[in-house]
Amino acid sequence: MLSNERARGIFYQLLLLAAVFGVGWYLIGNTLHNLSTRQIQVGFDFLGREAGFEIAESQIAYAPSDSYFRAFLVGLFNTLHVALLGIVLATAIGTLVGVARLSTNWLMSRLASAYVETMRNIPLLLQLFVWYGLFTELMPPVRQAIDLGGGIFVTQRGLYYPWPEPHAAWPAAGWALLAGIALALAWRARAKRVRDRTGRQLPVGLPMALLVLGLPLAAWAALGAPTSLVYPELRGFNFRGGKVLSPEFLALLIGLSTYTAAFVAEIVRAGILAVDRGQGEAAMSLGLNRGQELRLVTLPQALRVIIPPMTSQYLNLTKNSSLAVAIGYPDLVAVANTTMNQTGQAIEAIAILMAVYLSISLLISLFMNWYNNRVRLVER
Repeated sequence: MLSNERARGIFYQLLLLAAVFGVGWYLIGNTLHNLSTRQIQVGFDFLGREAGFEIAESQIAYAPSDSYFRAFLVGLFNTLHVALLGIVLATAIGTLVGVARLSTNWLMSRLASAYVETMRNIPLLLQLFVWYGLFTELMPPVRQAIDLGGGIFVTQRGLYYPWPEPHAAWPAAGWALLAGIALALAWRARAKRVRDRTGRQLPVGLPMALLVLGLPLAAWAALGAPTSLVYPELRGFNFRGGKVLSPEFLALLIGLSTYTAAFVAEIVRAGILAVDRGQGEAAMSLGLNRGQELRLVTLPQALRVIIPPMTSQYLNLTKNSSLAVAIGYPDLVAVANTTMNQTGQAIEAIAILMAVYLSISLLISLFMNWYNNRVRLVER
């Protein structure tokens, strides 16, 4: 059998796989034996016990009497919150800076270059410390809050802003927005099928805008069109009412976004330069201005170059959010650290962290690969 090259290759791969499993089995068994010898309990039963510690910020309801499982969920949602917002901001800032680096305006291109070289050559952790220091040390105390107008205040304790009063119309508008986005995407797909089959171009922009904006507005209006806002007011030693973004959250969000945006800018610039110059010249000969040529011709073709490395930056941003523990933002890592200190279940807590970050990274990769397949150029 080993005289056959294909059979020999399969045999060696199976042998290597068996060796890897054998080493893994030995390490796990040895670890469990050592833990048992030292009378260290192993398992995830602790997740059902009462956590007993406060979490400063939470996207879902939480109290110290809740379980460790609930505390991990709070940390997970906090991580997803800052990661998703960071991805959106980094993409927007990076795209603008990347385009600015290619501008014919000397000052704009030099400022964009200075931003990229500065941000990506300073360690992210140091940048987080700088942003956190700006909010906690340079901002005024609560009683001397900076009034930005419209009920928005900036203090050492964060950014306070108005928020709509609770009303059934707001959740309904949110669900209608999701429905409008789904219907708009379905309409765009139908318009593409009609164009490919018959050559007739159905209107796309206006119907999509009407669906995305009109459905939420209709749901909001149908349930009373509430406009009342709760404004933050200074009462005692702090503001009451409205919403607040903590210094930890703001420092982490700004730090992650501006740092990652420097890398995104270079990816966007490289993607645009990868498009043949003749494409832009052809667009200009058709009467398109520079903005239309960039939006309708260059960027769609540049996406095939931009998306793969952009996926890596999204993954980096999500994983870099674990640095939140350095400035006190209660993300998943911070919750896991507190849990380890209280329960001693270090192996289990670290396993949860690894599984969660691996799952998030795989989901981001799957989505970006799907999107890459949707926008890739089809060669004939």
